[in-house]
Amino acid sequence: MASQIEKRSADRLVIHNLARHDGGGETSMSGSFAADVRAGLTAQPKQLFPKYFYDEVGSRLFDVICLLPEYYLTRAESEILTTHADDIVSKVCAAGETIVLVEMGSGSAQKTRLLIEALLRQQGELLYTPVDISASALEGSARLLLNHYSALQVIAYAGDYERALASMRASKSAHGRKLVLFLGSNIGNFDDDEARRFLRSLRSTLDAGDALLVGADLKKDAATLEAAYDDELGVTAAFNLNVLMRINRELGANFDLRQFAHVAVYNEIAGRVEIYIESKAIQSVQIEKLNVEIHFALGERIHTENSYKYDVRQLATLAGSAGFALGDAWFDRAERFSSNLFVAA
Repeated sequence: MASQIEKRSADRLVIHNLARHDGGGETSMSGSFAADVRAGLTAQPKQLFPKYFYDEVGSRLFDVICLLPEYYLTRAESEILTTHADDIVSKVCAAGETIVLVEMGSGSAQKTRLLIEALLRQQGELLYTPVDISASALEGSARLLLNHYSALQVIAYAGDYERALASMRASKSAHGRKLVLFLGSNIGNFDDDEARRFLRSLRSTLDAGDALLVGADLKKDAATLEAAYDDELGVTAAFNLNVLMRINRELGANFDLRQFAHVAVYNEIAGRVEIYIESKAIQSVQIEKLNVEIHFALGERIHTENSYKYDVRQLATLAGSAGFALGDAWFDRAERFSSNLFVAA
């Protein structure tokens, strides 16, 4: 079982690092990475999990992606939260109730500040519980928030969602009605079955009346969607290919990134943007720490991510299947993106 290693800063910051063993040595997260890389690259078709994008370099690249003109999702969601943060907070609880803010996949927490500020206006102080796969990104963003908001306390979980939810279920330290954030269209990384399993697991940590704010990208034309995941400057390509660099660095592989290309395609029938890394040549790659050699055909692809797109009907069905009711929904002016309040039934 992963240990919980706490780091404290003036008693306002606690980070539970769920990726470490008590006895030291290789971390459990590193062990999972190695096992998943072996399984994914020896499978047919080849695949890698998108959670491994977010090492320190990947997290920084994603922050840049969010600023790109093609990547409308961040601007659209920021517009919604800027306009409606107070309304969102008011829908979760009546005046006088205390809200605990939880965020799955917090990243840099830039958009989260809008809801933090709305909650601080309502209740004066706030407990914020972010969850992120990247411990370094998590600690950096938490310290920035604490420096900016003197009435904020942070209890964070560094690890994947499954570990974090299990740890949160075991801990009853947070009191108050919960508002859980799942922003940035992260729900789109799951297929239907995975999304239901994740939401049901999350629902098991909540009480009736607690709420989940889900950011979901809406269905639209293929050209707009594909440009959002394949920008002209190539930042998204660098983000995708960085997972190969991570395998090189952490597992002793010899991927030549010049021999691989980033591919983004909208599958209209499935309602998703599919992300791949494509081999430009017939080639073999050695992964020293796994003692394996991976062979690639010309044009062979590694599937790294899906990004599902939704309509309102699908979101209501998804909410109901996981023990939530779809309450209010907010949209940007161009109606490209939605923020949806799932209320625990």
